[in-house]
Amino acid sequence: MSKEFDCVEMKRKGARILQKKLAGMTLEEELKFWQERNKALKKDQQRLRKKELSKTR
Repeated sequence: MSKEFDCVEMKRKGARILQKKLAGMTLEEELKFWQERNKALKKDQQRLRKKELSKTR
């Protein structure tokens, strides 16, 4: 039996990518990065909620 999708490997890959992005950033730069990512996530969530809401009407 072979795995089609490995959740743990996906998590580790994401962590490696993130670690490379954050490497060398100052604390202030890292804070700004997370604030921007948080803002983008909230915007995407609102867009998806509106999209789902319009499907139910």
